[in-house]
Amino acid sequence: MTFLSFNHHKDLPLDKDPGTRFLPWLIAFMVYLAALAVIATSIMQSISARWEMGVSDTLTVQIPPQKGMQQDQKQIEASLEILRAHPAVVLAAPVGKARVLELLEPWLGDAASLSDIPLPHLIDVTVRQDVPMDGQALIEQLNKVAPGATLDDHRVWLDRLIQMSRTLEWGAYLVLGLIATVSIGTVFFVTKTGLAIHHDVIEVLHLIGAQDSYIARQFAEHALYMGFRGGLLGLAVAGPTFGGFAYLYHQVDRALLPQIDITALQWVAVLSLPFLSALMGYLTARSAVLNSLKKMI
Repeated sequence: MTFLSFNHHKDLPLDKDPGTRFLPWLIAFMVYLAALAVIATSIMQSISARWEMGVSDTLTVQIPPQKGMQQDQKQIEASLEILRAHPAVVLAAPVGKARVLELLEPWLGDAASLSDIPLPHLIDVTVRQDVPMDGQALIEQLNKVAPGATLDDHRVWLDRLIQMSRTLEWGAYLVLGLIATVSIGTVFFVTKTGLAIHHDVIEVLHLIGAQDSYIARQFAEHALYMGFRGGLLGLAVAGPTFGGFAYLYHQVDRALLPQIDITALQWVAVLSLPFLSALMGYLTARSAVLNSLKKMI
């Protein structure tokens, strides 16, 4: 069976059936939604992976600014001494003021206008995952040498982010399942309608010796063609949607959103949707026709 077989002689005028007019459009809409769901899942996986890679093993200590630079420096050095002595800490390094201004720029504006504002001193801390750490006890130690110091454990909100991402991914998979179910149901009922419309012709074909497989093949190949045509149309509409989203995404400051990487396998999954919709239509129509013809005998 090949796509070239669409042009062979057909005893059933299926192209004139009422369902033929809307079936490709409905499949196109389903493929469009499926493509969006696949790409959305890929984007969530990419963002989660990048954020997890960047902050899963890091903490940030914030020390409030004091009245004098010398006092600030003493508090930073004392805090660094406590952090570096902790068995779970691999590395503790102060963040320069220029870097702090750079981090705040996307949120508060030009760094030059922020230079005179008293900003908290930051210390980046890299920790070992396999060594337990009591964050509350560490904060109490830090507050003895730097009153008001706080500890931002990125792993807390990272766990929430990962949980939310997984929930959204499962939601996308559920959407894909619903799309497939609706598409199969649509092809099934359109095929059953075609069987009812051409009931007399099918009876004649039976009388002249046509086998059920021959009749089923005509319906199946027709559904194959409709599914492939609708899938291409849906993919063609999804392309500009992806382009528009990519354009809007790149207009946002890169400091706020991570780079998105969509793998070749994920693009293959999207590009294969027309073929999958055609195969789904073929198998559904063939199964529906064979089961109905058995009941007619």
